[in-house]
Amino acid sequence: MDAQTEIERPEQPAESLEDAKPERKQRSLRPLRMVWQAASNYPGHVALALVALMITASATLAIPAGFKMVVDRGFAEGSDPGEIARWFRYLLLIVAVLAMGTAMRFYFVSWLGERVVADVRLKVQENLLRLAPGFYEENSPKEISSRMTSDTALIETVVGTTVSVALRNTLMAIGGTAYLFWLIPGLTIGLVLIIPAIVVPITFFGRRLRNVSRTSQDRVADIGAMITEVLGAMKIVQGFNQEAREHERFLGAVERTFTTAKRRIMIRAAMTSIVILCVFGGITMLVWKGAEEVSAGTISGGTIAAFVITAGLVAGSFGALTEVYGDLLRGAGAASRLAELLEEKPAIAPPARPQALPVPARGSLSFRNVTFRYPTRLDAPAIFDFTLEVEPGETVAIVGPSGAGKSTIFQLAERFYDPQAGSIRIDGIPLTSADPAEVRRRMAYVPQEGVLFSANARDNLRYGNWDASDEEIWAAARAANAEEFLEKLPQGLDTYLGESGTQLSGGQRQRIAIARALLRNAPILLLDEATSALDAESERLVQDALEHLMQDRTTLVIAHRLSTVRAADRIVVMEDGKIVEQGNHDQLAANGGLYARLASLQFVLEAG
Repeated sequence: MDAQTEIERPEQPAESLEDAKPERKQRSLRPLRMVWQAASNYPGHVALALVALMITASATLAIPAGFKMVVDRGFAEGSDPGEIARWFRYLLLIVAVLAMGTAMRFYFVSWLGERVVADVRLKVQENLLRLAPGFYEENSPKEISSRMTSDTALIETVVGTTVSVALRNTLMAIGGTAYLFWLIPGLTIGLVLIIPAIVVPITFFGRRLRNVSRTSQDRVADIGAMITEVLGAMKIVQGFNQEAREHERFLGAVERTFTTAKRRIMIRAAMTSIVILCVFGGITMLVWKGAEEVSAGTISGGTIAAFVITAGLVAGSFGALTEVYGDLLRGAGAASRLAELLEEKPAIAPPARPQALPVPARGSLSFRNVTFRYPTRLDAPAIFDFTLEVEPGETVAIVGPSGAGKSTIFQLAERFYDPQAGSIRIDGIPLTSADPAEVRRRMAYVPQEGVLFSANARDNLRYGNWDASDEEIWAAARAANAEEFLEKLPQGLDTYLGESGTQLSGGQRQRIAIARALLRNAPILLLDEATSALDAESERLVQDALEHLMQDRTTLVIAHRLSTVRAADRIVVMEDGKIVEQGNHDQLAANGGLYARLASLQFVLEAG
């Protein structure tokens, strides 16, 4: 395909997670299949948990049978007092089995809950790392992190507690009903007729509860996102005296969450009360009938005692299932929210058969008739019909007013986005034909502010080359003018640098970012306003470090301070997403165009 052929793409904004919500409301427990698939990877633990569940359910149902024997045989007329002791010993043995089975059930079910949550978190995070930066423009990272915490905690509860309770009560309900049929078939038939009275309210209220549960989780996620945002900007909040406003905003979010939770609680309370009324009211009527039969001598006292206890257990199991159903619905809502993240496809992905980049790398970069609009701003192109050829080893400075499209060039060069028209090539290979990971391996990036991680100095430095030795790390630090302050840290390279490197100054963070890029040892270097936020002394040290970094590399430099790009081989001046001038400093200054105006204004300000 010709390099200048336009690539037509529909100019539609990508659907965000929030936009997708109305169409993804769950009407069933189907999203929990994801949880089951994760649990099915551990068949041994699932089997042991099921065995434990069957033991505990059987032991629980054996207790009424034990009481039947105590009443009918232990209290029978003319029976030996030792007979009572014997049947009570059997009851104690059943209780011991129940205790051991419960401990076994708790361990294996809790283990599965923790393991499943860990696996789900890993799968979601793995997919999140594959998604292009554009996804995080349209979907709040804070809201996503809330899903990774609050929603996975709900799933842990579902797997570690709710499913166990549901299965145990299901087994007890089925087994208890079968035992009741064996004891008194006539009364049990009446009990079975009560079941439709339970199913109808569950179905009626359950549909409403599902949607409210999903909304409730969304509101909780909003609170988490708001807390993260405000705490991360506390200096701004307090500096502008906005504590009261933020409190009011948070109060509104909390009240919205409470209102939604209140609806959920009311629906669940109504459902539970109606079910309990139907279940226990019906059982009371049946037991009343049974008592009359005992009085008439039709059945024994032990039989009615066993029937009453078993019916209570069965009724309790059905009642617990209604409670559990609400928890399962909340878990299904949480699972569906995580499934959205798991199912999200990366907008930037390697082709089925990626074209290999040439070896050794040359370091050329080519933009041909490139037009690009950000997904969230499709009405105006960030760059339009942009053409730029960067030769191997050349240093090209990109200057222009804010919003001219300078940073967009870097975003496209690293293929964080694909243009709507035109082509971008590295060493003659179109970016869309290559593996994005291979493209990025040939580039080192120094951002405007040195972005560091909450880790020690060594890990932050070797982020550019994780296999770098300490000797290589110190050599890079020396070249970046970072060796002196790194040596003075309490534990040297093992010193924890704080949240986002807050224990270092801006200039020190920037020099670590430069050392990190040096360790990358990539043929193409991207410098984005690398000295704009520094004082004069820090700028001198950073500029000196950059000169080491730029040697023998193709370099693209974005700079507001024009004094930092005078030595560039070529200066590209941008305005409104287009190139308006090109040349060296002297040529552009003499032309009297945009560069000359920017330069004269800036140098006057610097002189003042």
